[in-house]
Amino acid sequence: MPSVFFRPSEHPAVGQFVILSDETADSRVEIAPERGAIVTSFKVKERELLYLEAATLFDGAKNVRGGIPVLFPSPGKLEEDAFRQGGKSGTLRQHDFARNLEWTLKSTSEDAVGAGPGAGRKAEPSVSDRAAVTVSLTSNETTLRQYPWSFEAELRFSLRGRCLRIDQMVRNTGDSAMPFAIGFHPYFVVGDKMAARIDTRATRAFDNVSKSVQPFTGFDLTLPEVDLHLLDHGSAASALHFADGARVDVRASAEFNRWVVWTLAGKDFVCLEPWTAPGNALNTGEHLLVVPPGSARELFVEMEFVAA
Repeated sequence: MPSVFFRPSEHPAVGQFVILSDETADSRVEIAPERGAIVTSFKVKERELLYLEAATLFDGAKNVRGGIPVLFPSPGKLEEDAFRQGGKSGTLRQHDFARNLEWTLKSTSEDAVGAGPGAGRKAEPSVSDRAAVTVSLTSNETTLRQYPWSFEAELRFSLRGRCLRIDQMVRNTGDSAMPFAIGFHPYFVVGDKMAARIDTRATRAFDNVSKSVQPFTGFDLTLPEVDLHLLDHGSAASALHFADGARVDVRASAEFNRWVVWTLAGKDFVCLEPWTAPGNALNTGEHLLVVPPGSARELFVEMEFVAA
């Protein structure tokens, strides 16, 4: 049976965790809305799928290394951390700013039967077959200084069985067309990188370590650093296969056409990242999504664990 819980973190930078649970599948997801709406844990039975360096989560001055950071309104790095697009300009650091801001808890699946959030309290039984929570981020003085468009963004995290789904809605609340891109940066736990495998049909990749476009012939996840942006992945889906034969399927709406794979030697993670546009898109315009005033764009990403 699906359910939603709330648990205080005891760390001011994090606030409370929202916990989605599916008892039948023995799966569980933890989200920290006040810490950039980051998913901090995704467990199936006793298996933790996400890598997390807890010290970065609890230090509000640091970017979180681990979990599933949200990359909005510009995944990747802009040239000189600045952009000019649509007659407007601004400055954004790599992946900023949504992953570092506090998102507002808007609703849970149990709201349909009148239950509200409360720290440490179990919500009422859900009328749906998914445990779900919706959080929102609205433009403010801080965001407008960096990214001069008014918006409202919503993320709906839902857990059904062994599948985490993240539905996204981005609404333009301003008076001019709004360009944006969005991405997710899941850090999957991978102990044996030599035996890991990633599905792709790519033949070319931008190597962000050497800063060059190269023919793609496969991944060597044992290198000191792998930071490959697949230029012709050719799908809105991929999968990360583990040494024991299990895998995580990552699926997304058609807008997610750029896929990034990143890992570091000595760290037990591999990031398989779906983005809607390449880095620096707010300058080049490549694959930017553009929302007219008063309109909204809806997208989704799913991550499902499949046992061996």
